[in-house]
Amino acid sequence: MNQTEPGFWVLEYVTITKDPRTGLVVAIGGTEQAADILQRTGGFLTAPGLRGDYHRLAHGLPIEQQRLKATTASHALLTAGHNVHLDPTLNMLATPDGDRDAALRYLTQLAERASAAETSSAVAEVLTEVAAPVHGLLPLTREVIVRSWIASSDLQGAAPGEEPEPIARLGSTANSLSEAARVILHARNHAARPTQPPAIAPAPASSPSYPAPARRTP
Repeated sequence: MNQTEPGFWVLEYVTITKDPRTGLVVAIGGTEQAADILQRTGGFLTAPGLRGDYHRLAHGLPIEQQRLKATTASHALLTAGHNVHLDPTLNMLATPDGDRDAALRYLTQLAERASAAETSSAVAEVLTEVAAPVHGLLPLTREVIVRSWIASSDLQGAAPGEEPEPIARLGSTANSLSEAARVILHARNHAARPTQPPAIAPAPASSPSYPAPARRTP
C-alpha cells in the first residue's frame, strides 16, 4: 500500500535570527496572527522583501534590546501555538556558561576527530574547521584579539601607534594568527588532494643471452 506524505504548514514556521550582513534582527515566515504577535510583543516592523513581507526590529537597537525583544516575541509565539526557531545568540534565557561549554566540547571533538582520522581528507576536514577564512577557529579568535586591541587603545586614550607596548603587541599577535591560519589552510589543501599510489619503476630489460664460445684445443 502506497503511503502519502503528510502535509506540513511550512509557511507558518517562524524563524527569528540576526542577519549577518546588515546586523538586523529579522523574523521570516508565519501567518497574520504571528505578524500581530511579533508587532505587539516584540516591536517588530513590517518591511517589504523580495519574496514578500518580513518583519524586523528597528535599526540601531543595542544588542541587549535586540535579545530581549526577540526572546519575548518568540515565547509569545510559542504560547500561541506557533513553531518558532530562535537564533541561540538572541536567546536571553540561555545559561551564561552554555556557549563556553559548547565551545569546549567542540574543541574536544575536533581533537578526537584528528586522532581518529584514517584518511588525509578526514584530516583536511578538521583543519578546515580550524582555519576556514570566515568561520574558522583561528580567524574568529583573531577577530576577538583585534577588537580587544581597539577597545584597550580607546579606553586608554592612546592614538594609533602610541599604545603601551603590551597592548601594541596585540596587533602583532593578530598578524601571527593570520599567518598561522594561512599555513594551516595550505596544509589543508595539500591533505585534501587525492593520494596518488607510489609509482612502480619498470623492471630493467634483460639482456639477451649468448652461448659461451667453444674452447679451442691446441
